[in-house]
Amino acid sequence: MTDTSSPYQNLTPDLILNSIESQGYVCDGHLHALNSYENRVYQVGIEGETPLIAKFYRPGRWSQEAIFEEHAFALELAEHEIPVVAPLLGEDGESVHHTVSNQHQAYQFALYPRCGGRWPDLETKEDRELMGRLLGRLHSVGATQRFQHRQRVDIATLGKKPRDYILGQNLLPDYLVEAYDTLTRDLLIQIEMRFDSLDYLQNIRLHGDCHPGNILWTESGAHFVDLDDSATGPAIQDLWMLLSGDSGEVENQLEDFLVGYETFFEFDRSSAILIEPLRTLRIIHYAAWLARRWQDPAFPLAFPWFGTPRYWEEHILSLREQAAAMN
Repeated sequence: MTDTSSPYQNLTPDLILNSIESQGYVCDGHLHALNSYENRVYQVGIEGETPLIAKFYRPGRWSQEAIFEEHAFALELAEHEIPVVAPLLGEDGESVHHTVSNQHQAYQFALYPRCGGRWPDLETKEDRELMGRLLGRLHSVGATQRFQHRQRVDIATLGKKPRDYILGQNLLPDYLVEAYDTLTRDLLIQIEMRFDSLDYLQNIRLHGDCHPGNILWTESGAHFVDLDDSATGPAIQDLWMLLSGDSGEVENQLEDFLVGYETFFEFDRSSAILIEPLRTLRIIHYAAWLARRWQDPAFPLAFPWFGTPRYWEEHILSLREQAAAMN
């Protein structure tokens, strides 16, 4: 069985290469780990061919049905010629595979073509309009069907459950517990009021984690990668992480995105009042995510500052700044 505290301890190089070769490829022995914490992602050399990208899913995080929906969404987008890196299908027509091992619980994995690029700058009006057009096209497809097994972008998932986890695990120094408790409770009430103030909020299939690190830019344009957090939620979720600066700059940038976006899909401009609430939910959720993953050896190495009194002091300060921003 896979140890949940060290979920990848049995994912050895031999197991990785043997499992990929079980899909009909001949590996040349080159295996390079890429930057990924939730899953394990590798660039794998293939004899006489372009390297592949192999993603091994964290055991127990997603159901197989949820992974199927992620892949089906990516393949559907690709069919509509929306630039997204979709999984490769095996000879059996499936995109989800299982590691070859008689000794341990199998890992689920998927193979992708290697697609390079750089993070987008999005500093010009033209680049923002282009990105807006891509997101408008993505959402126009996302709105045609519904996820049944993916998570939702909502207050319960990103706010209440993470808050309860942090308080329930006694992660905070004693002198900060009351401040965190009252502040997050008030924030969630304020956020709920923002959501409730909207007459109607359309929820569609989203990329879900559309920050610049999940967009790669080349001379021919941009393409989306990593739909691992694809979810059901409001369209603004895929836009707000691309905005930066003060409120005036954010407003101007959003308008540029929407010039391109609304060429392909209607945007409910009243939902822009959710930008700061969604940012606040992400801050709360991020802290709980780190705490939940702390037994994975990769996390203390990558985030050595997490859990210290100073970390929690700065976390609470950032939440207070969000309270001011929402006001």
